[in-house]
Amino acid sequence: MHALACSGSAGVSDHRRCISAADGGRRSDPSERRRGSLLRLDRELGKRDYRSALAIAKRLRGAAGGLAGFGSAKQVSGSGRQSVVLEEGNDQSLGEEDIFMCTQHEAGHFLVAYLLGVLPKEYKVLKRGNSSQDQFAGGTVKFVGFEFLREVPVLDTLNESIGSRESSYRVNKRCISSKTLNNFSCVILGGLVAELLSFGYSEGLHSDVDKLDRVMRWSGLTESAVKSHVKWASLNTAFILHHHHETRLQLAKAMRSGKSIGSSINVIENSLHQT
Repeated sequence: MHALACSGSAGVSDHRRCISAADGGRRSDPSERRRGSLLRLDRELGKRDYRSALAIAKRLRGAAGGLAGFGSAKQVSGSGRQSVVLEEGNDQSLGEEDIFMCTQHEAGHFLVAYLLGVLPKEYKVLKRGNSSQDQFAGGTVKFVGFEFLREVPVLDTLNESIGSRESSYRVNKRCISSKTLNNFSCVILGGLVAELLSFGYSEGLHSDVDKLDRVMRWSGLTESAVKSHVKWASLNTAFILHHHHETRLQLAKAMRSGKSIGSSINVIENSLHQT
């Protein structure tokens, strides 16, 4: 009735005002505004302009119709006691279980990073028919802000460097900030922890653990400091993923269907608004 009234007897100027009002109503919808912003974020990621993409995410953080979940994770106290309960078993056939576990693994990385304020920039998950002896070779998530990994040497080189005074490589305790190390540790453990919560065991790549070990040793942490740090990061990651169990399941479905980074973030935000 209202649409007919606007397009019928009303004059041209009135008709334009009606259209403008309708457009304004759509623009005022928070979910529409967020979707439009995430489309722009996807475009920047597509151009590999990661700085601009991250700027968009930061600008939307906490804004009305923006990203309520980006960097919103509550972290546990190092001395506090927290309990995390394993989730119920998953009714997956043997043919689907590998793919399901892989998507849970990669969604664990993605979700922990996003909730800690680390922006994912690309991902891929295991697809049907790609399963092999190394069942997680097809899955990965990459992030903005972890570029320091290019400077971390392989384990053999690291061992030689630490043991040789004359080596040109030196461990630098100030190579990355403590915040970056904390975030990286939780993100890198996100995949394995997601598997443990979902299945009670993990068959994921040990490369995640090896990578974390290399970064901590590269950062100059002592053995006792490493043990304490890994314990904290594991507990913190488990707490985050357990608290956002349903969101992780929805994100894993989105990633399995190949949704873009922006669309996957939108799935997270919609889920967080429902809980």
